[in-house]
Amino acid sequence: MDFLSAGWLWMYIGGGLMLAEILMPGFVVFFFGLSAVTLGGLMLVLPEAFHLTLAWQLALFSLFSIVYLVTLRKYLKGIFLGDTEDTVSATDEFAGRMGEVRAAIGPGVPGRVVVGDAEWDAVAVDPVAVGTKVKILSRRNLTLTVEAV
Repeated sequence: MDFLSAGWLWMYIGGGLMLAEILMPGFVVFFFGLSAVTLGGLMLVLPEAFHLTLAWQLALFSLFSIVYLVTLRKYLKGIFLGDTEDTVSATDEFAGRMGEVRAAIGPGVPGRVVVGDAEWDAVAVDPVAVGTKVKILSRRNLTLTVEAV
């Protein structure tokens, strides 16, 4: 068995890409790795049917990548990454806490608020000037909703 054949090279590339997904956010590189492993596996299992030129190998790799991204990404992302929908919480640990505005908040213009020793993005219904004390009403992901006190 020739471990430097095109099939094995695709398997190595695919394995490397799948491992690289651990270091990169987004859950996309995994599917390129899966495509490379699929192509490599087909070339190893069915060498007569998949004795392809490099151009055909790249075309099949692209096709597999698109098919996997379109069909599997949303499903597998939910399994591996969990539910990542927006979270809105009025009863979280921040509600009711006090902070101070570091960057002015305007209508439709987010600003920055310091709570404890951390700085957060913040929005408010009414404009709030720098240095104003604010009360946190709720949190939506990494953005706080505040009101001046």
